Amino acid sequence: MTAKHVNILTGINRPAAPSSGSAILVNDLYGAIPEFHTTFLGRAPVDQTWTHSFDQLITLTTVKRPHGPHYDAYVDALTDEVAALIDKIRPAAIHAQYLGFALSLALTRAAGTIPVTAIAHGPDVIVAERSRWENETLNEVAAASAVIIVPTHALADRIDRLTGRRLTDRLNVIPWGIPLGDVQVCDHPPTRTGPLSLVHAGRLDENKATITGVEALALTDQPHHLTVIGNGILRQHLERRAAELGLSDRVHFIPFLPRAELWRRLPEFDAFVFTTRGLEAFGLVAVEAQAHRLPVVYSDLPGAREILGIGGVPYIPGDPHSLAAALDDLGRDVHRHDTLAKAAFDNARRYDIATTGRRLRELTLRGNSPGSPPRWHTLLLNRTAARRPQTPNRRP
Repeated sequence: MTAKHVNILTGINRPAAPSSGSAILVNDLYGAIPEFHTTFLGRAPVDQTWTHSFDQLITLTTVKRPHGPHYDAYVDALTDEVAALIDKIRPAAIHAQYLGFALSLALTRAAGTIPVTAIAHGPDVIVAERSRWENETLNEVAAASAVIIVPTHALADRIDRLTGRRLTDRLNVIPWGIPLGDVQVCDHPPTRTGPLSLVHAGRLDENKATITGVEALALTDQPHHLTVIGNGILRQHLERRAAELGLSDRVHFIPFLPRAELWRRLPEFDAFVFTTRGLEAFGLVAVEAQAHRLPVVYSDLPGAREILGIGGVPYIPGDPHSLAAALDDLGRDVHRHDTLAKAAFDNARRYDIATTGRRLRELTLRGNSPGSPPRWHTLLLNRTAARRPQTPNRRP
């Protein structure tokens, strides 16, 4: 198969908008592969201001259902909708974003002999480690995929364990990236000893553990300031906690910012605080901070040191005392701060979205090589067909 105009079907089962890291990543990724003609499946409402890179954006109409008595019927209906779209679009390959969610399940069940590449994002692995339903979905999607792409070796190992080490040869590590050509880097003035101007950006939920950053500021020797950028279910709790600790004048909250605005603001700060407590697939926002010459004080999770290199300062995950000590050390040592800033910038140059796109393209074309589908795929299709009645539009 030639590289020109390869039709790709992919999607994320959420409103089509650049409001999540996964949506931004996927948009960047397919924009970096001009040889792909990409059809993206998303949900209404579509952000009409979003200048996306997809050749076609289709909104799904099947009503979403949570896990419960109606979930199987929902997946069946979604599979029927996807099957009809496959018949119409005739993609050469399918990219299933996330391994453990309903749209990926529908894509793999409707794929027929079309090769599937599964792309793990992190939340799918988190829920699969906690939920039997998502675990079963992850295993079915992984088994139906010719290739499984993960951004770090640490995440690859988690998926390898969740799938019983049966699919190790399908796992491929491709680090995520950002459009480095769009980064406008300004020279920072020399850092002075004293309180740091810190920034944290991301979803405000339990796993991102922004609370660690807030509570750390109450323990520091220096009166550092923290700006928290993002939305989430814990926003009000974090604001109350900051007030309880007497930090209302040192912790400031800003709603989610589009990436262009976030990137414009990043050079205003001295360092980025990365507080995730559990699994983090990659941490693109930390790489974005590094690309703007910000050292990253990060929760020392599996994979984080792999990604952030020597341009970061680790602390014990979920431990505000450890984070406070790391911040004070950084604030006291001007030379170290400037050395880390240079190392952060150099490290970020490893993560260009063009490189990610090139490697995804190579794996997709390799999976599209002529020949019969692998035996494991045929067995899955037969098992699915036996369990569920076929519809007229479902591909064989």
